[in-house]
Amino acid sequence: MIITNYLVIGSGIAGLTFAVKIAEAFPDRKIVIVTKDSEDESNTKYAQGGVAIVLDKDQDSFQKHIKDTLTAGDGLCDEAVVKMVVEEGPKRLKELLFWGANFDTNADGEFSLGKEGGHSEYRIIHHKDITGYEIERALLARVSQLQNIEILPYHFAIDLITNHHIDDAKAVPETCYGAYVLNQKTGHIITVKADSILLATGGIGRVYGHTTNPIIATGDGIAMAYRAKARVEDMEFVQFHPTALYDVEGGSSFLISEAVRGFGAHLRTKKGHRFMPDYDARAELASRDIVSQSIDNELKKSGETNVYLDCTHLDMDAFMAHFPNIYNECLKRHIDIKIDWIPVVPASHYLCGGIKVDKTGKATIKNLFACGECTKTGLHGANRLASNSLLEALVYAHNIYKHHVGLELTPVNIKIPRWNDKGTVITKEHVLIQHNLKELQALMRDYVGIVRNNRRLKQAVKRLDIIYNEVEDLYRESKLTTTLCELRNMVNVAHLIIHQSIARKENRGGFFNSDNH
Repeated sequence: MIITNYLVIGSGIAGLTFAVKIAEAFPDRKIVIVTKDSEDESNTKYAQGGVAIVLDKDQDSFQKHIKDTLTAGDGLCDEAVVKMVVEEGPKRLKELLFWGANFDTNADGEFSLGKEGGHSEYRIIHHKDITGYEIERALLARVSQLQNIEILPYHFAIDLITNHHIDDAKAVPETCYGAYVLNQKTGHIITVKADSILLATGGIGRVYGHTTNPIIATGDGIAMAYRAKARVEDMEFVQFHPTALYDVEGGSSFLISEAVRGFGAHLRTKKGHRFMPDYDARAELASRDIVSQSIDNELKKSGETNVYLDCTHLDMDAFMAHFPNIYNECLKRHIDIKIDWIPVVPASHYLCGGIKVDKTGKATIKNLFACGECTKTGLHGANRLASNSLLEALVYAHNIYKHHVGLELTPVNIKIPRWNDKGTVITKEHVLIQHNLKELQALMRDYVGIVRNNRRLKQAVKRLDIIYNEVEDLYRESKLTTTLCELRNMVNVAHLIIHQSIARKENRGGFFNSDNH
């Protein structure tokens, strides 16, 4: 058993920011970070665009950023949360700079600000086209200097520990006491007991298969919170990124940043028609839901597999300086942006809903906090404004830290049982796991994609029930593996997305059901 003051599950910007702050404030307290891959593998690492922060007060204002966020959220944002997050931005940026994060500057030494879809002004601070990677690097460098943080890489959190696991009269209902964690190298399951637990587990992209997210984005934190009876909301609002590189061989999706359209690229059909002006006056700079639905409509009309992003008319020297990673990745795949159009298709990118939290990051069960993409804070509403996600993670990690500074940690003297896997066997049925995974992903893409309808959603419920029963049987009978646990989590997440899609009777933001009027 590991006993710690703070257990952080996830090692992206949300988890690391909280860990650094709490470790600096309380050098005598212990923080354990559990992460299922290497310590630097997270959704943060793949965030290309940047962080939306109001810095140029002459041209921009908090009010403009708030208005853009509310417009994208389509009437479902919590205005008080939006105001808080936007106004905290400059303070949180100062901390990143203090920790050593570098951002692009212009010839005058001022921050070079980008503009993305849905933004009325230039306000995106960035580090080339690998902003998330740079922030992750700076945070991990700071973590390595702090003696009271222990990172456990290749450790997979299986389940949160609640009173359901504990045969002790002192166990309080709807309270979290820690987590059961699988050491992926040894196969041992460790009990981690903690006074406070933070879920910072990122997104759900792999539920759809075609995704801009890394392979680890399987919705683990949301599924664990759901099974622990925490409230999970707005799961129907899955944001599809309009322009993931289309890979003919079905390899990993590579994100062609929104900033490329901000830079002046045009979307075209195979025949060369620039179609976005047909759908929206903002053309390529319309919000993501409109661009994704427009591409989806063009593909349904033509029967083609993808559309194209045309950069051939742009200043190539400036393009290569601004997007070196995108340029080189395309070149690796035999696409020369100077002369070739980039084949693109919408892919699952960001979840606007998740674990319901208040302004201090508290979930609806005691001792449990959540931060980052796995949460529903009220910032995004029905659709996230580009580059607001890293900002949200920074602000909420700070709020959770502030809450803990004034919080008296009261360790509970309670006996937590070890993980019991008596009677289970090492499964030789990996084919069942892989088959169910592929079936789940195809089901979500085909029935619960960008444009949904009632009939497909009802069919999705029936088909998911079959997958659910097969996976639960395997889970009960087998020694646990990461792939089996991830599949179980993805089934839970799919259940939430489907049922909350059925419950929504109006189209808002990123949610579109063709039967809703």
